[in-house]
Amino acid sequence: MPRNLPISNGNLLVAFDNNYLLREFYFPHVGEENHTKGDPFRFGVWVDGEFSWLGKNWEISCDYLDDTLVTNVVLFNKKLALRILANDIVVCDENIYLKQLTIENLAETPREVRLFFAQDFHILGSRIGDTAVFRPEIKSLLHYKKDRYFLVNIYANKKFGIDFFATGNKEQPMQEGTWRDAEDGILSGNPIAQGSVDSVISVHLTINPKQPETCYYWICAGKNWDEVLALNSMLQKKRPAVIFKQTIDYWKLWVDKEQLNFSLLPEKLAKLYQRSLLILRTQIDNSGSIIAANDSDAIYFNRDTYSYMWPRDGALTAYALDLAGFAEITCRFFNFCSKIIEKDGYFLHKYTPSGMLASSWHPWEKDGVMQLPIQEDETALVIWALWQHFNLYKDIEFIKPLYRSLIKNAADFMMNYRDAKTHLPMPSYDIWEERQGVFTYTAAAVVGGLVAAANFAKIFGDIELAKEYEKGANDLREAMVKYLYLEVEQRFCRGINFNPDGVIKVDATVDSSLFGLFAFGAFPANDQKVKNTMQQVYAKLWCHTPVGGLARYEDDVYYRKNNDIPGNPWFVTTLWYAEYLIHAANTREELDLALPILEWVCEHALTSGVLAEQVDPYTNEPLSISPLSWSHATYIAAIQEYLNKLLSLEKCTTCNQAKYSKYRKVSTLL
Repeated sequence: MPRNLPISNGNLLVAFDNNYLLREFYFPHVGEENHTKGDPFRFGVWVDGEFSWLGKNWEISCDYLDDTLVTNVVLFNKKLALRILANDIVVCDENIYLKQLTIENLAETPREVRLFFAQDFHILGSRIGDTAVFRPEIKSLLHYKKDRYFLVNIYANKKFGIDFFATGNKEQPMQEGTWRDAEDGILSGNPIAQGSVDSVISVHLTINPKQPETCYYWICAGKNWDEVLALNSMLQKKRPAVIFKQTIDYWKLWVDKEQLNFSLLPEKLAKLYQRSLLILRTQIDNSGSIIAANDSDAIYFNRDTYSYMWPRDGALTAYALDLAGFAEITCRFFNFCSKIIEKDGYFLHKYTPSGMLASSWHPWEKDGVMQLPIQEDETALVIWALWQHFNLYKDIEFIKPLYRSLIKNAADFMMNYRDAKTHLPMPSYDIWEERQGVFTYTAAAVVGGLVAAANFAKIFGDIELAKEYEKGANDLREAMVKYLYLEVEQRFCRGINFNPDGVIKVDATVDSSLFGLFAFGAFPANDQKVKNTMQQVYAKLWCHTPVGGLARYEDDVYYRKNNDIPGNPWFVTTLWYAEYLIHAANTREELDLALPILEWVCEHALTSGVLAEQVDPYTNEPLSISPLSWSHATYIAAIQEYLNKLLSLEKCTTCNQAKYSKYRKVSTLL
């Protein structure tokens, strides 16, 4: 089930599914320590003797307030004659999750409405050893274990504090959960429970017709009692309504910091661009780690999550954020990379949000022979993205400490990790992490990484070293044409393997990742070999279904519905073709060929603007992970590249220069 509404401040991440159930609660790192384990925090209503948990009997509309990370959810129950407007925030500078509820009585007489909030914590990802306790001195509930504390409180009827509550055991025989205690509209008042526990609190409101009532609910997160107590006191002192307004103002200022001239784009493209920036920010930890996705439903597919930092995804996201003007975020990412890079100059598969080595399925030995379990494009793209950053911001003081520890270290590895005879990279795992070999995408990324390293070497005065890196890049370009280009098919192959006898085994599969040929500067987008390749990518991989979109590669079985399509459409791969059209364009007419694909992305996003990894080719239902940082980052980059190309094509007249004066000029990919 997709996570329609993530909200975060970089330390605390909360996310809701499409039924507006809170399903993710990460703290103190985005993507690390999910204190719900994916189980729902339920929300229920009792009125006129009837009880209803939020779900099938409710009409639910999930969205955000424009230009903010403030949810805007409308809940309507015809049978109960209630409409509820829900707004949620994570306070931008404090570790507080805060909900505002405005309840409207649609009946013709005053009624008592009871709201129920069920907390189903699995602190530190486990149900073992938790405590839930009512603290009467501040009329709050507390869940805690070790150094993780979560204080729950409310403001209703013009007063702070919880009057109705229950704690108890869950997930045991005959003890499904304390939330069942709410269904008669009355809570037991049990003040403490330990082990596998949950809790419920309720608010009793008398609501007149046409006179909505507002109340607030919050959870303070900290590492000890004093921390959460201080947060609770601060919130009471400043008042929830004031904090809501401050948070709205903050996000409006944040998302519009560059003040781009969105009149150059169709309105829906501009709206999704800003929404993507905001959603992407929710997936980034303040330590600098850019997380792929935070959707714990993935656990039920492969017993693991996407809550890790892949250097590739992180580098491409940093590139998009740099184009968008958010250098302060990307600087933290590059510093993070400088701390985790291996001493021999490469990155391993993926890392936890706090920088530890994460789970992997790449072995250190194959067929009895030791190997590096890496995807070399991950190393190359961090250096490529860092040069794009420097080319924009010229922040030499930031780059200087990274030159030897990150740039030169990685570049020397790329130079050494080559076949001496062919000049191609040594085998590594592909972008999709499914197969090992020498891949066109990886080779193109290494070209981009070596060119970036050569540029850095020049500015730091290492002229001879720069020449070595440039020669390495040029030798690799020539080797790509010699070994990876298929003369008969008139396109590049996905990759090759060398058999022990030296015979080349070609993987001729048409793969969307061939977009890397132009994306990192290995070849111009209008090179005929690139043109031929990308035309065949589109012809072979476009899904001819009511949904459309571009599949990853021929015969992709991952979540595939049937054999009538090459694979499910992905947002990333579809956007890659738009990027190709943008970079190959020489006229405004050619450039605008990319607009229908950018509009396709808008049309297939969730109402909230969330982009999944892939969608069902027949129903457009999100598949796999949602939201996926890579999807949003690729959309942001494509929009920036479109605007950049538009400026370069039409900047020749004084009139046009004035027209685009509000658009910040950015560098191109190449």
